[in-house]
Amino acid sequence: MDKTYKIAVLVGSLRKDSINRKVAHALAEVAPEGLKLGIVEIWQLPLYNEDFDANPPAEWTAFRDRIKAADAVLFVTPEYNRSVPGALKNALDVGSRPYGKSAWSGKPGAVISASPGAIGGFGSNHHLRQSLVFLNVPAMAQPEVYLGGADKLFDAGGTLINDGTRKFLTGVMQSYADWIRANMKG
Repeated sequence: MDKTYKIAVLVGSLRKDSINRKVAHALAEVAPEGLKLGIVEIWQLPLYNEDFDANPPAEWTAFRDRIKAADAVLFVTPEYNRSVPGALKNALDVGSRPYGKSAWSGKPGAVISASPGAIGGFGSNHHLRQSLVFLNVPAMAQPEVYLGGADKLFDAGGTLINDGTRKFLTGVMQSYADWIRANMKG
């Protein structure tokens, strides 16, 4: 890549030792040159309430600014009750407001879900994609990424130890780099 793209990474799990946070770090390690991944935290965001749009909390403003400054967005999420975690949905809402000023609009995106379960967060992955359509985030369709049994992919220090998964994620990130280039405005 001839340009470096800033990628806002949103991790759906708030847990310090989250599997999905480990996946996000692994993705940063295997990303091709030209992609600079940085996690944008969501735990501190007050719940979205339209009453606060006129005078938004500082956390909302800082979050929106970080998303606006990114060239693209990458979502790494578990599945909670066949959907996205509430904190991630709240982040989508905070970033999309006030109406007509969405920080998400037009940013190339990708969704990766990981879970200890066999289906790898399939439900959350697809629910998130539904929201991204409305938010005008062109989400990479292929390869699809559902990491099942993800709790077995890392050692105690959080290092990815599965070579097959490393190879797969390297290919995913190359596809994502291609997707970003193909979908950048201007």
